[in-house]
Amino acid sequence: MTSQAALTNIREIPYNYTSFSDREIIIRFLGEEAWEVLNNLRSKRVTGRSARMLFEVLGDIWVVSRNPFIEDDLIENPKRRDALLEALNHRLTQIRLRSDGNKAVLELLASAERAVQAFRGWLIESEIKRRKVFKRLSKVTRKDNICFDGLSRVSHVTDASDWRVEFPFVVLTPDTEQEVLTLVQVCIELGLAIIPRGGGTGYTGGAVPLTADSVVINTEKLDELGNVAWQNVAVKAEPDAEVQLQNIATIAAGAGVVTRRVSEQAEKEGLVFAVDPTSQDASCIGGNIAMNAGGKKAVMWGTTLDNLLSWKMVTPDARWMLIERLEHNLGKIH
Repeated sequence: MTSQAALTNIREIPYNYTSFSDREIIIRFLGEEAWEVLNNLRSKRVTGRSARMLFEVLGDIWVVSRNPFIEDDLIENPKRRDALLEALNHRLTQIRLRSDGNKAVLELLASAERAVQAFRGWLIESEIKRRKVFKRLSKVTRKDNICFDGLSRVSHVTDASDWRVEFPFVVLTPDTEQEVLTLVQVCIELGLAIIPRGGGTGYTGGAVPLTADSVVINTEKLDELGNVAWQNVAVKAEPDAEVQLQNIATIAAGAGVVTRRVSEQAEKEGLVFAVDPTSQDASCIGGNIAMNAGGKKAVMWGTTLDNLLSWKMVTPDARWMLIERLEHNLGKIH
């Protein structure tokens, strides 16, 4: 007789090549009680062909929900979508014919039927929701900056942590920082969770969507980079020192500027940019600020926040905010 612990580790659901176990998938679609019912039936050797058909149904639902390319195909081709749903319902009908009135099997079957109906509703609602969201957002940014396609969503499902939870509903790639405020405002009105992202090199999962109703705003196009400019800054070099004006080298950079470009700009003037994470050829300034990136030079000159003079941002409630550092200590570590 197979133990429940052993069943937990078995992979029988087709197409389940993900980090989710069969148990997690069954609980996700059918509920925790269904997992207990299934284990009980299998321990009594009641199931067999019916269990395989149930797993086939869950496998089909799972592969579509975890593969935006197939999702796109079913949304764009109603006939293929209907054929899939017909096949799912056919398997469930066969399970019912084999149930022999077993109450536990019928309970499991009812859960599966609800899952198929929810799956059908999800595909239909996704198509409607895409049109609604596109209509609203296209008034703010170019149409080709609004990405529902599988490639865009797969590219933004995780960062360097490779932690994959949910695919974003849509990916936005604004052309200018002026667009960001209104995009955030509209996304709030649409009930979408907002995730800012640059190069996607973070190791902490900060750019990973945790809900399907989410939007990733990719800032890589916001790549304006100024020249080195000397500016009088109120400096307090030591905690007990007097505040003094000093002429300091500064540089203005957009959130999407690649870290290496800032370093190169500083080098032209015989200066050093203190922030040099190992990902500097792909990471962006916005991400450096968000994660307080460092690097080997940080030991002497501090991390990103130690080297910030000011920054401008859109708050989570869609307002512009300018933050300025007072009594800067020039990156010294105390």
